[in-house]
Amino acid sequence: MIQFHCDYAEGAHPEVLKMLTETNLEQTEGYGKDHYCAEARNIIKRICGTPNADVHFLVGGTQTNMTVISTILKSYEGVVSPETGHINVHETGAVEHSGHKVLTLPSPDGKINAMQLEQMILEQRNDEQHEHMVRPGMVYISFPTEMGTIYSLAELTTIYQVCRRFNMPLFIDGARLGYGLCSPKCDINIQQLAALCDVFYIGGTKVGALFGEAVVITNKKLQENFRYHIKQNGAMLAKGRLLGIQFKALFQDDIYWKISQHAVEQAMRIRQALIDKGYHFFVDSFTNQLFPIMTHEKAVELAKNFLFTTWQHMPQNQDVIRLCTSWATKPEDVTTLINSL
Repeated sequence: MIQFHCDYAEGAHPEVLKMLTETNLEQTEGYGKDHYCAEARNIIKRICGTPNADVHFLVGGTQTNMTVISTILKSYEGVVSPETGHINVHETGAVEHSGHKVLTLPSPDGKINAMQLEQMILEQRNDEQHEHMVRPGMVYISFPTEMGTIYSLAELTTIYQVCRRFNMPLFIDGARLGYGLCSPKCDINIQQLAALCDVFYIGGTKVGALFGEAVVITNKKLQENFRYHIKQNGAMLAKGRLLGIQFKALFQDDIYWKISQHAVEQAMRIRQALIDKGYHFFVDSFTNQLFPIMTHEKAVELAKNFLFTTWQHMPQNQDVIRLCTSWATKPEDVTTLINSL
């Protein structure tokens, strides 16, 4: 059975495992205060062009999203999210379990825009009953989105302008950040992205690490006492060096970008083959996630040899499936899939 179900099915890049093994018996201080975490922080700050940022290492995406969002929001505030956002559909209500409502905006392609964001904010603030309503306190988006789409530089700029105007922090979920920034349709780099938000994270779990996300807080007001919140949310790893070592390895020799590019290239091979064979798409994606539409019978046939996600059932006996490549996807497996289409 060949796996196109997700981008975290494999373990870790060999260089990550090598560095973990080589440092295994070394004694270091715990809780992320070791020299490996310090080195990884400095590398990330240099790459992002954010010398004054705070960088923290957490274990997983849901843990990271909940910790960041619950730290920023006041008790009466909620977080604005695309209705397809990960915090709204795939995290078992983790943010709302922390006491904060997720305020959703329509997002057929996974993205929101500045106009609908501003409209939501103004409707709440201008309502005579606003004190009886959850107040939008921050904005959450993903890069790339749950639908594999990406924000352009212009789109992200206008969204951040609205956030700044209403004094609302913008948080970018970068669980698949490498796959978004390496997309052939991407017109933004990591330094520009870092300058157009208040906090974001670089995903490791889905991009070559065994586990781990690197949170980059660029807004100085949000930096104070963040480690207290990490600890309170059960997110402070005692053997914190395991996270720092992995990110040091991933950004050594640009491995992170090379393996992200590989995943996107394999996805684009599948995408072109789907087009050549007459398939259509539920949403037009140019990252490592593809959403082709096919008959239910064809999906059942493919499922005999390939693992993938059935995303949505449609009228006229058609299914939307998700095909997901990863940093470790084998080109020969892609060829086998293409031949089976």
